[in-house]
Amino acid sequence: MLCRHVLRGTAPPSTLPRLGAARRCRFGATSVVRNISHDATLKNLKIGKHTRVIFQGFTGRQATANAEESIVWGTNIVGGVTPGREGQHLGLPVLPSVRKARIDTCIYVAAHQAPAAIEEAIEAEVPLVVAVAEHIPLHDILRIHSMLKTQSASRLVGANSPGIISAVGKCRIGFQPLPCFEPGKVGIVAKSGTLSYETAASTLRAGLGQSLCIGVGGDIVSGTGLLDGLRILVEDESTEAIAMCGEIGGFAEIEAAEWIQMYRANTRNPKPIAAVVAGVNAIPGRVMGHAGAFALPGEPDALTKVKALQAAGVAVINHPSRFGPVLKTFLSESQSPSGTKTTPAGVAPLQHRRALHTFTGKRPSLRPGRSNLSPSRVAAESRRDLYLDRDVAIDLLRWQGLSVSKAPDEVPDSARRLLAVSVNRDTSSPCIIASPITSDTDQAARRFDFDYIDGEPDLAPIRLEVAKTLGLGKDTVETERSLFGLLDQLAALFRSKEAFLLQTHITVNNQDTVEIAHAHLGFDDAALRSGKRQADVHALRDPRLEDPAELAAEPDGIVYIKLGTGSRDGDESHNIGTLVNGAGLAMNTVDALADAGGRAANFLDTGGKATSETVKRSFEVILRDERVKVHQLTMWKNQLQCIFVNIFGGLTLGDMIARGIVLAFRDLAAQLAAIPVVVRIRGTNEAEGQKIIADSGLRGLYAFDDFDEAAAKAVELANRRT
Repeated sequence: MLCRHVLRGTAPPSTLPRLGAARRCRFGATSVVRNISHDATLKNLKIGKHTRVIFQGFTGRQATANAEESIVWGTNIVGGVTPGREGQHLGLPVLPSVRKARIDTCIYVAAHQAPAAIEEAIEAEVPLVVAVAEHIPLHDILRIHSMLKTQSASRLVGANSPGIISAVGKCRIGFQPLPCFEPGKVGIVAKSGTLSYETAASTLRAGLGQSLCIGVGGDIVSGTGLLDGLRILVEDESTEAIAMCGEIGGFAEIEAAEWIQMYRANTRNPKPIAAVVAGVNAIPGRVMGHAGAFALPGEPDALTKVKALQAAGVAVINHPSRFGPVLKTFLSESQSPSGTKTTPAGVAPLQHRRALHTFTGKRPSLRPGRSNLSPSRVAAESRRDLYLDRDVAIDLLRWQGLSVSKAPDEVPDSARRLLAVSVNRDTSSPCIIASPITSDTDQAARRFDFDYIDGEPDLAPIRLEVAKTLGLGKDTVETERSLFGLLDQLAALFRSKEAFLLQTHITVNNQDTVEIAHAHLGFDDAALRSGKRQADVHALRDPRLEDPAELAAEPDGIVYIKLGTGSRDGDESHNIGTLVNGAGLAMNTVDALADAGGRAANFLDTGGKATSETVKRSFEVILRDERVKVHQLTMWKNQLQCIFVNIFGGLTLGDMIARGIVLAFRDLAAQLAAIPVVVRIRGTNEAEGQKIIADSGLRGLYAFDDFDEAAAKAVELANRRT
């Protein structure tokens, strides 16, 4: 993907409400200190007609197409940067560097070039840097965040972000689908691109339009978070209501809930806020499409986030198509002379905020014993990042010279403590995670930040606190010495091999020394994919331990995760195959189907730019599921009973997707003969797409515009056939 920056005119100082300089998060986190000087850059998010934009990577094919479209829409693009070149492109100046330009700029380069481009823009004090590139290595982003914390000029949005767009100010810095955006009242802040497009389309259909829309991105750490977006939108004069799209991973939604509660308590007429949180039915330990869509030790699950937002008075819905009607009702109430308040369709009363069109309130079904499996075996199936099998992880630690128990399986749980090196998403810093017990969701787990950018990691300031948290603060000198040595070794390995999680269980042996009894190690695949680094670590991956269908999807850029196999409620309950474009929307589709009474058999993200060929290939991947047993005379109880296609045509064209579906139906006629397919197409060219399917004459193929109608039909077909 791509990455970009912008520079803008200076906005007046912000009077945004903010949390204190330091506070304690939930779930046992250590104090989070806000960088007040960097907070001054929040105002740079207020883009509009005054914003001047330059593209870095201007003459590239994708940048050119995006620039042409954005110029027609009204964005004030004044030129571009291509290293080593000068001249003109699209009738605008091309300069060799950002510093040479000395005006506002926007980066638009591939992931392997993005870190250097972002750093150049920060050094040139570009006010706004919008990184749309996916697969930027995590440790490169951590280095960039260390730069951002030392300055008060530049603000980063992204990485892996669709960008930021002002519909009121006609300024688009990103690749958002322009047909979804018109000037209006609703501000949007979202982790997921496709969910934000669905939200925009819903508010547009409801006659509300949008004001400012901020895509914070789905990576492990982001330059601008959900809370930052909320702080801007509540002060934005054009914004009358706010839609927030969150998902599993990190504390951002919890922080947002705490801030919203404070905002509502201290504001006479607070703006109505609605939210959706994707990933309620995500499998623990799996990376659900987005690189950051999973929970690190001590982080809350999606259901906990939903409950926190409800408690703060947020209207939590379960599908973005409901944002428009819900917010329209709230706005109508606020403008009503009588002040009479009603509950909008699709939202439960405030004291519950759960029932109709929200979420089931139940934890997803897991495979038998899944909750008792070690985290390494749970997460070993991830496709977005490399997790090593437990035995391979233990061997790697031994090779690196770390002290490992000779018989780790014989160490009782009561003698184990949790010690990990990972990322504090709140502060965008590497951290030590420590707990006196091994539960990685317990509130006893605490995080301790450290800085390793300017040399080897320096853990001296936090060693004693880590030891105290582990319950080893009063042990022998030998125990303390070995613990400190182990901390240094883990932190060094975290940096040298570009890990995102080194999770261990430690124990104290008979010699009073600390050793490792269990290891769960995760490494950033973007380091290899984009940076061509860490090939030795990634060579340790063992495909024999992975599902063949999931492996088969990878070469086509399809993220496929099987759901429900061996679950306690039976394979047959997971009988709806799903095919969706976009990770956030794919997670949300699984959740919404569950609320409608159905059970998805898989998570499948075709990618944000689905094509006819990827749609056909996605059907082939779904049909590899061993639960698909086609028989013309007998309906097998555990057969996949329906396939539900949920495509939002943002960058993707609805008519192109429809042709792909028809092509797949004809080419895979034998496999699909007994499986009906329900298709919901919204967005760009939606009418054309629905017409193509309706006119195809293919039996068992159903087309819908409305998500609720499509989901209800899929559940009806699946339950009827079961």
